[in-house]
Amino acid sequence: MIDKHWASAADAVADISDGSSLAVGGFGLSGNPIALIEALLAQGTKDLSVVSNNCGVDDWGLGVLLAARRIRKMTSSYVGENREFERQFLSGELELELTPQGTLAEKLRAGGSGIAAFFTQTGVGTQVAEGGLPRRYAPDGSIAVASPVKDVRTFDNGQGPREYVLEEAITTDFSLVHALAGDRHGNLVFNKAARNFNPLAAMAGRICIAQVEELVEPGVLDPDRIHLPGVFVHRVVEVGRDIPKRIERRTVATEGS
Repeated sequence: MIDKHWASAADAVADISDGSSLAVGGFGLSGNPIALIEALLAQGTKDLSVVSNNCGVDDWGLGVLLAARRIRKMTSSYVGENREFERQFLSGELELELTPQGTLAEKLRAGGSGIAAFFTQTGVGTQVAEGGLPRRYAPDGSIAVASPVKDVRTFDNGQGPREYVLEEAITTDFSLVHALAGDRHGNLVFNKAARNFNPLAAMAGRICIAQVEELVEPGVLDPDRIHLPGVFVHRVVEVGRDIPKRIERRTVATEGS
C-alpha cells in the first residue's frame, strides 16, 4: 500500500527550499492551507514564487508569508484585501503577474493535465494580450518589468472568426492545499466553497502536499464523492476539524430586513 500520510506539517514542507515555486489553494480566506503556510513561515523559506488566486489578508493565509518578506513573486487574479500586498507591489518590492481569474484556473488545470498552452478569448484587445502591464515597479515609480506581448490568432469555431490569445500552462515545484477529508492514498474531498482553487492548485504541483481535517483509511471514502484522485497528491497531513477558519467579510442582516 502507498501510504502518503506524514506526521506533521513541518515534516511535510521541510524540503521546500529557498526560491521554490508554489501553487496554493484558497479563494479569499476560504480553503487556505494555513497549517502548511505557517509551517513554511516557521521554517524560514524565502524568495518564493507563489501562484494563488489572492494573497490572503495582512495577518492570515499567504499574507503572513508576504509580511515576513518571504515571497518574491505572486501570480494572482486579485489583490484588493491585502494592504501589504499593494504596498510591496507599488514600491517595487514584489513582482506581480496579474492574471484573469478564469485564465488562472485553466492555466493550473492545464499544467496538471500535461497541456502546454491553450487559446482563450479572455484578454484579447487588452494589455493582457498586447503587453505592457506592470509586473514590477522601480523605486521611482516607473515600470521596471512589464508583461510581454502574447501570441494572438484567429479561429472560426462555428460562430465566425474570432481572435484568441495564447496562454501558457502553469506547473510549480510544490502545491499546498486544504481538504475536508483524505485517505492514506491521497484521495481528497473538499467542502463547499473550499473546493475553489484547491483541486486545480493540487494538480499543478509536481509535489502536492494536502492538509486534511480528517484522515481515513483507504476504501472509507465513497468513490463517487472523491473530488481529486490520489494520483495528484503526494503527502497528506491531518490537521483536525478544529483548525482555525477565518471569514474574510461577515455580513449580517437585521431581523425582519
